[in-house]
Amino acid sequence: MVYDKKIVVYYCLFLFMCTFSCKQEMAYYETAGEAFATSFHIKYKYAKPLVEEIHSGLKTIDLSLNPFNRESIIYKVNNNEPVEIDEAFITVFNKAHEVSVISGGRYDISCAPLVNLWGFGFSKMEAVNQAIIDSLKQFVGYEKVRLEGKKLIKEDPRIQLNASSIAKGYACDIIAEIFDSLSITDYMIEIGGEVHAKGKNSKGRCWQIEITKPVDDASGQEKERMDVVELCDKSMATSGNYRNYYLKDGKKIAHTINPLTGYPAESNILSASVLYTDCMTADAFATTFMTMDLETAVSVAEQIPGLDYLFIYADSEGNLREKRSLNMDITLSQSAHQ
Repeated sequence: MVYDKKIVVYYCLFLFMCTFSCKQEMAYYETAGEAFATSFHIKYKYAKPLVEEIHSGLKTIDLSLNPFNRESIIYKVNNNEPVEIDEAFITVFNKAHEVSVISGGRYDISCAPLVNLWGFGFSKMEAVNQAIIDSLKQFVGYEKVRLEGKKLIKEDPRIQLNASSIAKGYACDIIAEIFDSLSITDYMIEIGGEVHAKGKNSKGRCWQIEITKPVDDASGQEKERMDVVELCDKSMATSGNYRNYYLKDGKKIAHTINPLTGYPAESNILSASVLYTDCMTADAFATTFMTMDLETAVSVAEQIPGLDYLFIYADSEGNLREKRSLNMDITLSQSAHQ
């Protein structure tokens, strides 16, 4: 049998390239940066860095849910501009509605006007009184906005949405979906403190995620480890009122607004850490629990299958205490001995 020399050469070259690509060693890579006005740190085991893929996923969320981006869907919704809702917006909106129902309205992404009133949104206002709050509450309420296909219907054009309490968690899930599509089995995605982890770290252990001790430090510079959670195939989100506040007339005003009252939430819970399958859900409930007292938060959390929690709270004498779900207690106990 006679072989064409060119065919033989190309075939050998193909075998060489295939052999080389198949022998590419997997390594742990790290990608870090800023997104959604916060930092992100992502580690993953793969054959090459995935910087472009990660930034593409983050851009998807930014163009859908960043209320400060004039090109985003949520910005156009808030300003009553014609826009078609994308899948990211639909997913987050539906999850937010679900959490709103479960929490009896204590979680509500339509409370943006109230957040803005207290100075944590698009603008700051110095004077807050009951009359102003009552006027704003007329167009606040998750039941006053709904989806019809790929359009958002608002009962009042003044309704505005802010998904910042859930978007970072969803962004973690989006990056996780990208990694899963590439058959990556070991990764840790952290965006603004929200985490989605799978598999093992470079030391062959579950990913170790710190929960910091609540301290009276508005700057956020003082960080002392209180607990370590080992995450394998799980998400964790933490929310706390002990750093995010400003002083007004000598009183600390917390960043979590109770949509039912229009005022900053008053709670003995200083920090709420939530474990769940997806980070979007964990993110939303971590915020929700900060609007409740300890007893109510525990009651609601125990009704949600698969959700675990760690609440750090202050007792009547100001001492730090912990309240954990059973599985969280086991997880922390195992972490302490590893």
